[in-house]
Formats: sequence, C-alpha cells, structure tokens
Amino acid sequence: MPLTLEDRLTITELIALHGHLVDEGELDRAAEVFTPDVEYDLTDFGQGTLTGLTQLTDASLALGAGNPVAHHVTNVVVEELADGQVRVRSKGLGIRTDGSCGSVTYVDTVVRVGAGWRIARRKITARRVPLNGLTPGTEAPL
Repeated sequence: MPLTLEDRLTITELIALHGHLVDEGELDRAAEVFTPDVEYDLTDFGQGTLTGLTQLTDASLALGAGNPVAHHVTNVVVEELADGQVRVRSKGLGIRTDGSCGSVTYVDTVVRVGAGWRIARRKITARRVPLNGLTPGTEAPL
C-alpha cells in the first residue's frame, strides 16, 4: 500500500519528535519514537551500535553533560521501500553547551507498528568534510 500524505506527515513529525524528547530529558518516552529493539548505529562516533531502548537510554544518561543541549532536524526526505519499510534521510544540527555546533546525517528505517510509525534502525554519520570529500577529478561517492 503506497504511503499516503498523512503517513508522510506522521513520519516527518516522528523524526522531529526525537529532538524534542531528548532535549527535554524525556528519555522514558523513547518508545514513542523507536521500536523496542531499535538498532542505533553510532559507529561513526566510535560507540558501535546500541540495541534496544534500554541501551539507548543508558548511553544517553552516561554521556550526561556531553549531550547536545539542542537537536535540530531538517531536510527530511521520506522514501518508500518495496518491502513496506520507509527510509528517511535527514540532516541534524546539535548545539553544545559551549555554543558550538555539529552536523550529522540521519538515515532511518521506519516501520509501521500497531501504535503508528516507529524508527527501527538509525545510522548517524558525522558531517566532517565538505562535499563528502569530493574533489576535482574524482567521481561522486555513491
């Protein structure tokens, strides 16, 4: 069944809800965003992949004051996959306590569950190099 406009709006709001809940410290509401067995890939940050809501919450608490004070998400692109799952790509900006800012790319696999849509897998990649490293004379990375 194709994604409806309502599905796309709901999924986009799901992506945005994550930042609101984390920034407010409402980690007990993570099940409103993620599946219970979520895979949260932080490999690009040297932390491997967290599995499940408990690991995700524990890691957030362990990071403590190292967490950003604000998560902003933008450039949300929703793509329907053949297997009924949805891939969502978005850009994230994190503001730290000292005012510095970092940029990431989120790639989420979103699935329909009884309660609506939830993120089943999230991969976060830090944006560290302009144009993803593309230089004159090189081909665009795939």
